[in-house]
Amino acid sequence: MNSQNLEALFGGKVRLWTGDMPVEQAALDQLKNISELPILGGHIAVMPDVHMGKGATVGSVIPTLSAVIPSAVGVDIGCGMLAVRTGLKASDLPDSLASMRSSIEHDVPVGFSFHKDKLAVGGDSPAGAVLQQRYDTLMASFGDLALFTGLGHFNQERMTQQVGTLGGGNHFIEVCLDESQQVWVMLHSGSRNVGKTVGEAAMEAAKKHVATLDIALPDKDLAWLADGTVEFDQYTSALSWSQDYARLNRDVMLHFVIRAIEGVLGRSLNITDEAVNCHHNYLSKEEFGGQSVWVTRKGAVSARKGQMGIIPGSMGAKSFIVCGKGHEAAYCSCSHGAGRKMSRAAAKRYFTAEDLSDQTAGVECRKDDAVVDEIPGAYKDIDEVMAAQSDLVEIKHTLKQVLCVKG
Repeated sequence: MNSQNLEALFGGKVRLWTGDMPVEQAALDQLKNISELPILGGHIAVMPDVHMGKGATVGSVIPTLSAVIPSAVGVDIGCGMLAVRTGLKASDLPDSLASMRSSIEHDVPVGFSFHKDKLAVGGDSPAGAVLQQRYDTLMASFGDLALFTGLGHFNQERMTQQVGTLGGGNHFIEVCLDESQQVWVMLHSGSRNVGKTVGEAAMEAAKKHVATLDIALPDKDLAWLADGTVEFDQYTSALSWSQDYARLNRDVMLHFVIRAIEGVLGRSLNITDEAVNCHHNYLSKEEFGGQSVWVTRKGAVSARKGQMGIIPGSMGAKSFIVCGKGHEAAYCSCSHGAGRKMSRAAAKRYFTAEDLSDQTAGVECRKDDAVVDEIPGAYKDIDEVMAAQSDLVEIKHTLKQVLCVKG
């Protein structure tokens, strides 16, 4: 069933940019549940990478009035992408990228690992000094937030040590080549344990809030916090802080990745293009149709007219640097990636490490059983995803990875 036919099922409450791609029934059921919430400030916009998520559907843009849904943002608050073009050409890279991957994995903790001490960017570069100042300022401002009693217990030591770390799951660091054989560095990560703590505590607070109302939710994970309550103020301020943490985390990681590459090549890198650093799990106050609404992008990227963004494929496919077209009906948004077509558990049952090796041929990356759930075959075809949102974004660069670091 194509997107137009699917929209008819929702009576105008949902708009889809999925083209002729199938949408799993579980995701459609979630969208129906969200569309019936009394706090909505308009239709839900569904991106072509849509699939079932926890609470709210991944690949959805949800406008709400005077209320926010913590589970719609999720626990990886501020998760997003960062990409920069370097002054390197493909010919500047060594024949084997194994040592480069090893160096990056040494300098950037992956999986559950984190730095042993508080951040020390090191070096005398102006960029390093700016990052250190941003880190020091952000950590100092943590005490101003009403988090300790209102939103659960924080592991402050881990919080200070996880800046500049990758995490696991679908997070990655890649070295890519564009259509002109220019080398790019691209990475994907978020707010680590900070976002998880804030998100989980806010979800519980939301359930308690809705329990005081005479409302039967179709899904308890869709509980919200109402503007004007203490919990709303605590969550939105903590969420804003976590989004800043996520952005800084990506910037610091990039600094470490560039340093690792320079060490392997024995030369300095010149960043020749402005960095694109964009969230795709976040909340912001925006205006559409003359109405001020809270916009939750869960697995979606802001794509206002002229705004740059990143849409990655899987670890064996293409990725894209895009420019937004400002499509108001989509709340000026686009997809955040290819989107899963198979759950992690199903991918591990269906594919093998040998399949992963075949599907990532030519890419220097892990090819073991532990990352089989990230195999390209578990994701939608990125070309179909891009075709379905041609009215949302314009492709500026097409990237193909030659190195991928996974947690």
